[in-house]
Amino acid sequence: MNLSRSIGLLLPHASDYRSLRRSWRGDLVAGITVGIVALPLALAFGVSSGAGAEAGLITAIVAGIVAAVFGGSNVQVSGPTGAMVVVLGPIIAVHGPEAVAVVSVLGGIIVLIAGVFRLGRMVSYIPWPVIEGFTFGIAIIIFLQQVPAAIGSQPGPSSNAFVSAVQAVGTTTWTEAAWALGVVIAVAAVMIYLPKLHRQLPASILAIIIVTVIAVIADLPLDRIGALPSSLPAPALPQIDAASLTSFVGPAFTIAALAAIESLLSARVAASISDTGPYDADRELVGQGLASVASGFFGGMPATGAIARTAVNVRSGARTRAASIIHGLVLLTVVYLATTAVAQIPLAALSGVLMVTATRMISLATVRSVITASKSDATVFIATAVVTVSFDLIIAVGIGIIAAAFFALRGLAASGGVHREELPAPSAPEDDEIALFRLDGALFFGAADRMTEEINKISNVSVVILRLSQLQVLDATGARVITELVHSLERRGITVLIKGVQDRHLRVATRVGVIAALRHQNHLFTHLSEAVEHARSHVRRSHTTSDTPRE
Repeated sequence: MNLSRSIGLLLPHASDYRSLRRSWRGDLVAGITVGIVALPLALAFGVSSGAGAEAGLITAIVAGIVAAVFGGSNVQVSGPTGAMVVVLGPIIAVHGPEAVAVVSVLGGIIVLIAGVFRLGRMVSYIPWPVIEGFTFGIAIIIFLQQVPAAIGSQPGPSSNAFVSAVQAVGTTTWTEAAWALGVVIAVAAVMIYLPKLHRQLPASILAIIIVTVIAVIADLPLDRIGALPSSLPAPALPQIDAASLTSFVGPAFTIAALAAIESLLSARVAASISDTGPYDADRELVGQGLASVASGFFGGMPATGAIARTAVNVRSGARTRAASIIHGLVLLTVVYLATTAVAQIPLAALSGVLMVTATRMISLATVRSVITASKSDATVFIATAVVTVSFDLIIAVGIGIIAAAFFALRGLAASGGVHREELPAPSAPEDDEIALFRLDGALFFGAADRMTEEINKISNVSVVILRLSQLQVLDATGARVITELVHSLERRGITVLIKGVQDRHLRVATRVGVIAALRHQNHLFTHLSEAVEHARSHVRRSHTTSDTPRE
């Protein structure tokens, strides 16, 4: 594939909207619905990150539209997410709110480059227990981050969400916290019980409207979002000097990794729950990278695909990316027409929305399935969740993958075995001096030594036949161990014959020296009957030679 065609596949094309003539009504309804659902989340995530409600709203608008146009999924909805808020919090604490636009642009460029270099399929290597542990940990952090606002207090000085929440609780005057807690409880009650009356009602936005109206009429002593701009700011390149640039490289890579992982997971979920066509992982990275860059230019946050909003989009009837574009336009309308009303929303109401959202991210049935699947899956899940909450999201994914790889390799190693077999009938007098071993499963660095110990212990035989036709995995370490085994047996005067080296293993076996280690090149066989006959012939010749009288 030439370069121009390869790049062309990563760009928007007319086929993205092939079914729009038939689906425009469903896309319109879905776009409006998900826009209403996204409004409180965008505001809440912006406030929770420390960047402000304005940044969250800008991100949902700009990144939502850009990712919809350039992304690789027909129904993905992008914007600020809880996972990104968790990462941005410490960055803002160290570098200040002005760092958000900088890391958004830098992280977006990294994601864009990953898409251009076709790295999108790498997310498929992340095991399910790691994903679920990661999600579980994020949900806990999001919930804990809302505790200070939910009790009308300031976050504690610690960068750890749990410690900060405890510190905030310790400094709270509960008579003052009662109003904020009341708002949180009211929002949670509406979000939980309203859908039971009618599934299509936008519970989160209605909950916010109800408590905001009450708070304004009763003039309740609650912290509000405050003034918001009545239009989008002009795009501008974030200001950063060369000396400070190096300090943002690490955070930018963290943001890029998170944006890529979460966006591709969301796109994969969208493809699994809808029949709107597959997603292009590489194009999705290109779209998400451009979305974060554009968001940074407008003063917004890094963006990712949002699983919850994408699911709402699909269930509301979305068929093309037009629905996601409409979702951004709905939010843009709010900026130009309703910022005065939005400014009156109590911060505690947004905390209530995020607390319920965090709770819904945790599926007890899924957690039970992971934990009861196997001890290794349970260990990987728990380790990923604990590290996510205690340390860092990306480190948690890395540790989870390493742990999963360890258990997978251990299981693969256990699948391998060495079995001594009877020689095929009819038997012959020479058979007592011939040992036939079948190696099966995996012979690689994690299992090679264990599998060959039994063969090395053999005694009272003249010939050993190694049957390799059932061997499924053979790496360089495994081939080297076979080579050393052949040398060891030959030094003891035991002739080694090898039968059935598969074509896919022949190259590594030849290069590492397995074939060269044989006493003669004719000691490599394709059929077992030929190898056994040669072994019996060898025993007979050895007996004839030993029985010949010396002169």
